[in-house]
Amino acid sequence: MKNSLFAALTLFAMALNFATPTLADARSGTAAAGSAGELVALLPASDAVITMDAGRLLGQALPGLLAGNQTLLGKVNAELSEMQSKTGIDLRQFDTVAAGVNFKKVAEKKFDADAVVVARGQINSAAVISAAKLGANGKYREEKAGTRTIYIISLKEVAKQHAAADPKKLDAINRSTGMLAKDMAVTAFDATTIVGGSVERVRELLAGKSKVSPELTGYLGRTDGALIDFAAKVPNGLRTLVPLDNDELGKNIDAIRMIYGSMRVTGEMASLNATAKTLQPEQAAGLKETLDGLQMIGKAFLGSSKAPDKQVYARMIENARFTQTGNEVSLALTVPQSDINVLVGMIK
Repeated sequence: MKNSLFAALTLFAMALNFATPTLADARSGTAAAGSAGELVALLPASDAVITMDAGRLLGQALPGLLAGNQTLLGKVNAELSEMQSKTGIDLRQFDTVAAGVNFKKVAEKKFDADAVVVARGQINSAAVISAAKLGANGKYREEKAGTRTIYIISLKEVAKQHAAADPKKLDAINRSTGMLAKDMAVTAFDATTIVGGSVERVRELLAGKSKVSPELTGYLGRTDGALIDFAAKVPNGLRTLVPLDNDELGKNIDAIRMIYGSMRVTGEMASLNATAKTLQPEQAAGLKETLDGLQMIGKAFLGSSKAPDKQVYARMIENARFTQTGNEVSLALTVPQSDINVLVGMIK
């Protein structure tokens, strides 16, 4: 699913990063952090929701996760500092982020994602919007939504303006998101909250006529101290996104109707908990049997490898725990910092 939530978040950050002037007062140190629940309550009806404790993720977890590759950590910090110097916007000052995504099948083996992102933190929303407008260099239009103004930025036109300055970076963004042809809307929701995403989804959020269903929100916030929470209704035809020769595996994937879970980083450990929900317990049993079988194959395939990264993957497969409760199959996986260091250390 090429145009995914990752793409929407990338575009949201990119729209801010296109701003070129320095705004020394772009942040407000008195802004209060909003909870993830407050931001989710702002989102319109969605097929998937994800929340992030952005403050802890960037300020604490990421430096720890990248500790095994100081060069890479330095590059990440340099990118954040470069953005701050150009725009006055420090992404590390965003406390909480929530995103709502709708999935749409646009071809036989292709789904598109239509997303809206809400970010709140120790920032001055008006200054952030001003930076985005200046960076767009006139390649935007305005429309009113009640008392708020939506700024619709032509990412394709802005990208053309910046191509001469840094074509490699723009090409990379284009390949990653595949969404530069789309316009992006941004607006200040309140003094410390920014909304960005597709034009239609931003309009939908501001109209406030629909909300995320309890079917999804009920699965968020179940893990204390989670950095990321997610819940999604799985679109029909999921198996078409993955080339599968095994009909049984494809049938089990198609039986999944919902996925939810969380990620944590605590001390010297990162953990992932994810649950797949099917319509019938029998389908969940079949899914677990398939996963157990794949786990056995993976251990046999990687167990004898001498390569450090393959050994880490083998341990991850070994440590993965699958359990079934009724029509749900859950995965619990923990990865120690020592193994994270091996994998991160191999990134150039």
